[in-house]
Amino acid sequence: MPAAKFSHKVEDYVKTIYALQQEQRPVSNSALKTRLGISAAAVSDMIQTLARLNLVRYEPYQGVELTPAGERVALEVIRHHRLIELYLHQALGVPWDEVHAEAEQLEHAFSPRLVERIAERLGEPRFDPHGAPIPGPDLQLPERQGDPLLYAPLQRPLRIVEVDDSSPELLRYLASLQMVPGQTIRLEARAPFDGPLHVRVGEAVHAIGQQTAAAIRVELVPEG
Repeated sequence: MPAAKFSHKVEDYVKTIYALQQEQRPVSNSALKTRLGISAAAVSDMIQTLARLNLVRYEPYQGVELTPAGERVALEVIRHHRLIELYLHQALGVPWDEVHAEAEQLEHAFSPRLVERIAERLGEPRFDPHGAPIPGPDLQLPERQGDPLLYAPLQRPLRIVEVDDSSPELLRYLASLQMVPGQTIRLEARAPFDGPLHVRVGEAVHAIGQQTAAAIRVELVPEG
């Protein structure tokens, strides 16, 4: 059943559960409460609604998981969101730190037919402006690229492939350092005792915190 058959609220809950499932399975009520910023009672009510729609499986005191139908809905919403982000960025020049919030609104407003026209115009892209994979027309998700910069090897050329898009402030900061997808960098040093990482971008060396480094994914650039 296409995501457009459901309310915006249902779509948002399913998408949130899908994201949290990448960190923990099953997803606890408390994790949903924290991520959505709502009451425990509101979470319980919506989980019951999702279960009636056959979008989740729920065991009291165990947590919630998406059913195959729920995953399809989540992936369709994610496809719409990331395609809209890319279209706003490439076609309209919307800065990469603003496209996420705009797409949050437009993912519910654009019809599936219009989104597929966008995908066709963009050439069925595989990744959004932040490097996150875009589910294909079959809702299969391309393999996520790279590993967190936090664990990258020292003194090797690295290419940034993805940056977490949850914080506009972080995106603006990284753009000011030219640390964006496609940029080649080098991890010069990692301070002990949870200290900062020193990253070379061109001729400049920047000290960034571990939380920032964990939000950046990189891949090794073949040498020679």
